[in-house]
Amino acid sequence: METHFLKERSMAQRLLLRRFLTSIIPRTPPQGGWAPLTSRTQQTPQHSHGGLPGTASPAQTLHTTQVCSTTFNVQDGPDFQDRVVNSETPVVVDFHAQWCGPCKILGPRLEKMVAKQHGKVVMAKVDIDDHTDLAIEYEVSAVPTVLAIKNGDVVDKFVGIKDEDQLEAFLKKLIG
Repeated sequence: METHFLKERSMAQRLLLRRFLTSIIPRTPPQGGWAPLTSRTQQTPQHSHGGLPGTASPAQTLHTTQVCSTTFNVQDGPDFQDRVVNSETPVVVDFHAQWCGPCKILGPRLEKMVAKQHGKVVMAKVDIDDHTDLAIEYEVSAVPTVLAIKNGDVVDKFVGIKDEDQLEAFLKKLIG
């Protein structure tokens, strides 16, 4: 019981420190600005065997596209609200920590099982050390903790490691 109290107190202290630091450190982009994360076409010159640009060859076209993934890392509270709470697709939320051994086993296993659902469910990853406020709000007292959220409501939850059969049953129950 005392360990549980100390862990919550530590999480609350980190939350207060984070709020203090974000209030005094501006969140502005670097002077040159951030590069956009959009699809684009870029032309690159054709090179001859000598490494010099060829004059007779036309330019090659390089296409880049954004990859759609079923798993994402939560960036902050508004991101969680937008991509998890307001999601029309059911969301599995994996509360984890870098120092957590069981999390390192469960995370990839859960990601694999979510990917097998072909977009019927998505997975949000929340690092409790980076997002203490979310961990406190969703009453996470141990990691890994996995929540099933549908239409903004927590409909199921488990703590600890599960095997693939148990994860499949958890996901099927969420999808319906």
